[in-house]
Amino acid sequence: MSTALTRRRFIALTAATISLSGNALAGVPVARWRGTALGAAARMTFVGMEPKRAAPIFAAVEAEIGRLERIFSLYRENSELSRLNAEGHLAVASMELVELLSLCDALNEMTAGAFDPTVQPLWQLYAERSASGKRPSDIEIDAALEKCGWRHVRRRDRELSFGRPGMAITLNGIAQGYVTDRIAALLRSFGLKDVAIDIGEVAALGRAPSGAPWNAGIAAPDGTILRETPLTDRALATSAPLATVLDREGRLGHILDPRTGRPGALWQLVSVSAQSAALADGLSTAFCLNARGAIDAVVAALPDVKLEYLA
Repeated sequence: MSTALTRRRFIALTAATISLSGNALAGVPVARWRGTALGAAARMTFVGMEPKRAAPIFAAVEAEIGRLERIFSLYRENSELSRLNAEGHLAVASMELVELLSLCDALNEMTAGAFDPTVQPLWQLYAERSASGKRPSDIEIDAALEKCGWRHVRRRDRELSFGRPGMAITLNGIAQGYVTDRIAALLRSFGLKDVAIDIGEVAALGRAPSGAPWNAGIAAPDGTILRETPLTDRALATSAPLATVLDREGRLGHILDPRTGRPGALWQLVSVSAQSAALADGLSTAFCLNARGAIDAVVAALPDVKLEYLA
């Protein structure tokens, strides 16, 4: 299992866990699905629907997840993202990739460069050195940093290209949120109103079987629930830099600062809610690298966004 995969699976299973009590389910039909999405465990709960009736909807969900993985996955050699990284150019990118990169552009600006998907060459360097029990040298870090920089990602309509050789992007800090949003939209198209979705990030539509809001737990890296947050028609995303470490001593967190090339997290755990899971996902990642004043400024500028937990 790769380092990146370990990180996303950890967050999917423990950082935003939807909990249901047995009493709340009494007399209410509930259909549940479990699977994987972008390499992480995924699950959904439909309220007011028998499992047999839900089967074709679950099939549609699986098909949509597969389609989106063929766009965003770093683990599929023929995905759009993998081809862009390998070739440095896509003549006609999918609308989904263009849309997500537009959101990345906005996040990069509003977080003063803390959110930057071009950090992939740095991530690869740290992962390779970690596998051999070493840390990258300053010379190696600076060389990798030359391959980074959001300003070097060129977009013209649906054509995408890199302005420097050796560049690559990772969407691990936002793609699961985007997929969560797309699945929520798909379920709404089927007329579903009371749904819990956990695809690495959590989205809750409507109400839980009890009639109360869905309950999401914000967890520490050791699995301890730090706070429970009610969600109705909102999404929750959590990032914890030490969920995966890049050294044997367990001190270097996996969230790298794209401005310096070094691990630079200021916070141990950040949880953000918003109507958009993609927005919450990207902000929770970037906020790990932002000072409190900068975080508060972004939240103040986005009325729908709420900082749920910061430690």
